[in-house]
Amino acid sequence: MSETRKRFRALIAARKTVVMPGAYDALSARIIEREGFQAAAAGGYAALGSMLAEADMGQSNMRDMADHYARVCGAVDIPVLVDADTGFGGVHNVRQMVRAFEAAGAACLLMSDQVFPNRCAYIPGKQVIPVEDMLAKLKAALDARQDSNLVICARTDAAAVLGKDVAIERACLFAEAGADAVKPQQMDRREDVERILREVPAPYFATLSQAAGKHPLDLDDFRELGVPAVSLPSTALFAAVAAVRKVMAGVKRTGSLRAVQADVCTLEDYYEIVGLGPMNQREESYLAAARDLVK
Repeated sequence: MSETRKRFRALIAARKTVVMPGAYDALSARIIEREGFQAAAAGGYAALGSMLAEADMGQSNMRDMADHYARVCGAVDIPVLVDADTGFGGVHNVRQMVRAFEAAGAACLLMSDQVFPNRCAYIPGKQVIPVEDMLAKLKAALDARQDSNLVICARTDAAAVLGKDVAIERACLFAEAGADAVKPQQMDRREDVERILREVPAPYFATLSQAAGKHPLDLDDFRELGVPAVSLPSTALFAAVAAVRKVMAGVKRTGSLRAVQADVCTLEDYYEIVGLGPMNQREESYLAAARDLVK
């Protein structure tokens, strides 16, 4: 896993705006990798949507998310950024989280300064903890990692609660405390991004989320500005919802499977994505080896 994490650090250092589509499960992560992306993201918003069919209001727990992230990371060879929410409690919880998510294969952890339990940044009602408490949790996270190549990104949700100046101040403090990257949320306009890049002494991870509604910037804007990384946390999830609804509505409307056949993946493509061929070859090699032993 260290090599995967080294690759992620190299991608960030290159400052060529690595795009990280959000995987809501292992299959979507595999598709992201097969389409040529160099990294993926896996967050609570998409996970809760796919696992519970619920909005992200902080109703997950660390062990469930560690299991979920292990499946996502295990399905691909590209680096995966994972959402650590608030660290799931105090500094001792943070230590447990870092060890669990690192063991799951994450290349990067993203931890927020929201109160516990947190909620999606774009859902009203957020609160943030005192900056000293977040700095203590950040120190605990940095101390807990066993692989120094694991990237720890500190996110602040202060902009929507306490104002953009406070968000910048917090991001600077996180960088000074040792965070490998920062993510000030809901600072989405060009002038906000320019200010972050100018004032915060750490790589900035941006977000393009469907949960934010219409976004003022697009990927080309972030490339032009020199943002090191952009995550698309909910694009695959929303695409899946739209595709499944379209096909199910078509079957219901027409009473025919043939009528929607053009809108579903072919059997050959599906088996290629899930690796049926290599699985059969591996199985046969084990059986052949076993037969050789009993000759």
